[in-house]
Amino acid sequence: MAEHPSFTLAGLLSVGGVAGYLRTRSTPSLVAGLVLGSSYGYSAGYLIKENKDYGAELALGSSTVLLGSAVPRIIKTGGRAPVPLALGATGALATWYYQKKVREFRYGV
Repeated sequence: MAEHPSFTLAGLLSVGGVAGYLRTRSTPSLVAGLVLGSSYGYSAGYLIKENKDYGAELALGSSTVLLGSAVPRIIKTGGRAPVPLALGATGALATWYYQKKVREFRYGV
């Protein structure tokens, strides 16, 4: 079950990165979307689904990067731009979810 959010985020971030590039010619959006999308895809598609080590940790790291990259843009726009807010909310939810999964896997809590 833990792989479903990762698969969803992999698809959304990859499509979002390509859309950001096509709309504004933003190469950082393309690179970030594809790299984070690939990271989520690898963590879900291979590591978590196959019950390999460090899948949830990789997803947690990707979620933290997503959240960390959105916060400065939210501050810069004063919280009025919808894309940074959506990325920040998604990153926060994914970070919360995967830290919970890491704790469950490691400590059984």
